[in-house]
Amino acid sequence: MHQRLRIGMLYSRVRVEEKWIFSAMEHRGVDYDRLDDRHIHFDLENPHDWLQYDAVLERSISYARGLYALRILNSWGIPTVNTVGVAEACGDKIATSTALAKVGVPQPRTYTAFTPEAALEAIEELGYPVVLKPAVGSWGRLLSKINDRDAAETVLEHKTTLGSYQHSIFYIQEFIEKPGRDIRVFVVGNDVITAIYRKSDHWITNTARGGEGEICPITPELEDICVRAAQAVGGGVLAIDIMEHPERGFQVNEINHTLEFHTAQPTSGVDIAGIIVDYVIKVAREGKQTAATEVERS
Repeated sequence: MHQRLRIGMLYSRVRVEEKWIFSAMEHRGVDYDRLDDRHIHFDLENPHDWLQYDAVLERSISYARGLYALRILNSWGIPTVNTVGVAEACGDKIATSTALAKVGVPQPRTYTAFTPEAALEAIEELGYPVVLKPAVGSWGRLLSKINDRDAAETVLEHKTTLGSYQHSIFYIQEFIEKPGRDIRVFVVGNDVITAIYRKSDHWITNTARGGEGEICPITPELEDICVRAAQAVGGGVLAIDIMEHPERGFQVNEINHTLEFHTAQPTSGVDIAGIIVDYVIKVAREGKQTAATEVERS
């Protein structure tokens, strides 16, 4: 029982994952509030209403809403899962790639350019086919597999003309011939808790795009690369997408900080929602202990 802790859960829509998390909170006797991000507001000079929370779990569908909420909450000293630093590192693919490159975590070869001309030069240096992705985005949306120069010129022109400023920042990745699947690995803290294959005949294997889940064994090599990747972006509750390169082995493709697990939980039989709640409780307790220590020192 954890009556002395009060948890806030920030969300956009009650999906199956949120229902499982609510149930896990209630099962553990956690005192928590459901915070719909469509209805909350922040008085930036008066955090009083938010200081009742020992921790806040952020589950917003909108990257921007979640990011700014975390920035405000962390500025007030309220522990969050995940932190604003982790959200910044994971929500922007360029930030993720630079964090991984800094510590040498294997990933697909990736180029970034700021104009269509520079992007075309980068694509041809990398070699066809390549994958063009928005720097910020999820669910496998707006991904383009570019097979030749004609396609590259067309897609770059369309993105420049029709897209937002984010689509004029070009994130270019080598195309890896996957064996009909990729791997999604779930990391909480420093622990890999489960993994699934996401299988599809299409080159995009996201379950949001029809990919099917199947249990994936966690080998020492897979565990090592995923823990290193999680630490590179700041740790917490993360889903790490791995591709299998035919020569170079495991490659980290993306890291998700507001992870979905509607396929992974029933496929693996692992209580992902419960493990997340236990982690949030741990973060809340550590925050209270830190606050208490600071009061004693003062």
